[in-house]
Amino acid sequence: MGDFKNAAFGAGHDHIFLGAAHEANERRTWAVIALCSAMMVAEIVGGSMFGSLALVADGLHMSTHAGAMLIAALAYTYARKHASDSRFVFGTGKLGDLAGFTSAIVLAMIALLIGYEAVSRFLSPVPIDFGQAIPIAVLGLLVNIASAWLLSGGHHGHSHGHRHGHEQDEHEHHGHEHGHHGHHEHHARRHRHDDDVHAAATRDHNIRSAYLHVIADAAVSVLAIAGLVLARAFGWVWMDPLAGVIGALVIANWSYGLLRDTGGILLDISPDRRMADDVRHLVEDNGDQVLDLHVWRVGPGHMSAVVSVATSEAQRNPSFYHAALKRFEGLSHVTVEVNLARAAA
Repeated sequence: MGDFKNAAFGAGHDHIFLGAAHEANERRTWAVIALCSAMMVAEIVGGSMFGSLALVADGLHMSTHAGAMLIAALAYTYARKHASDSRFVFGTGKLGDLAGFTSAIVLAMIALLIGYEAVSRFLSPVPIDFGQAIPIAVLGLLVNIASAWLLSGGHHGHSHGHRHGHEQDEHEHHGHEHGHHGHHEHHARRHRHDDDVHAAATRDHNIRSAYLHVIADAAVSVLAIAGLVLARAFGWVWMDPLAGVIGALVIANWSYGLLRDTGGILLDISPDRRMADDVRHLVEDNGDQVLDLHVWRVGPGHMSAVVSVATSEAQRNPSFYHAALKRFEGLSHVTVEVNLARAAA
C-alpha cells in the first residue's frame, strides 16, 4: 500500500445538523407548553376555589406533561443557539435524541405509576365521583387533542410526502410490467422498506417524544371515559382500574419503542444501512476497494461517513470521491482517506 491522502467535505464546512423543521417544531412545542400550563393553572385555581380535589389532582397531573414538553422545548432552543459551538464536534443534532430518550424514561415512569394505581384500586376499590371525574376526563381529552394537532405538523408531514413520491415513481417505472405481477410486488415491497428506512433516518425524535406524551394522555383519557361510563351505567367499578392497566401497557410499549430508537442513535447505531451499502457500491463499482467505512446519524436527515479507499488510480484524490458521493441526499458530512495502491508488476 502506498501513500494516502484524506480530506473532509469542503473547506471550512460547518457542523450544523439540525432537522429541516427544527424551528417550526420548537415553536409548536412552546405553544403546547403554554396550552398545558394555562389548563394546569385553571384547574388548580378552580379546584381550590370550588373545593374539587379531583380538579386539583388533574391540574397537578397536567403539570407532569408540561414538564415533559419543557424537556423537548429546551432541547430545541439549546440546540439552535449552540448549533455553531465548536465544542460540539458533530454539532447539536443529537440533542433532540437525548431529549427523546429522557422523555421515554418519563413515559415509562408514568406507565408504572398508572399501573401501580390501577392494581391498588383493583385490590382496594375507592368510591368514584362520576359527576366530577367524567367531565374532567373529557376536558383533558380535548386539551390533548388540541396539543396533538399542534404537534402533528412536524411529526407526519415529511414521511408521508416521501412515501407518496416513491410510490408514484414506482408506478411510473413499472407501469409497463403488468404481466410480471410478482416482480412488481417485490419492487414495491423494497421501496416500502426503503421508505421506512428513510423515515427512521430523518425522524425528529424530540417532536416524536412530545407527540407521544400527548397521545398517551389522550389514550388514557379515552380509556378512563369508557371505564367511568361503564362503571356508572352497569356498576362495573372494576372497569376503571382495568382501563388504567390497559393504558399503562400501551404507554409502556410506546416508551420502549422510543427508548430503542433514540438509544440506538445515541450509541451511533446507523438507522440507514442502505446508505452504507450505497457508498460501498459506488466506490467499488469504480474498481477501487473500501478498506474501512463508518456511516452514522448526526441529526434528523443528516448522515456522516468516514471512508478509507484503496485505489491504483493516482488522479483519484478525495475531491473525486466527494463529488461522486454528493448524489446521496442526507449525506451531510463525509471524510475520505485515499490510499494509493502500487500497481502489480
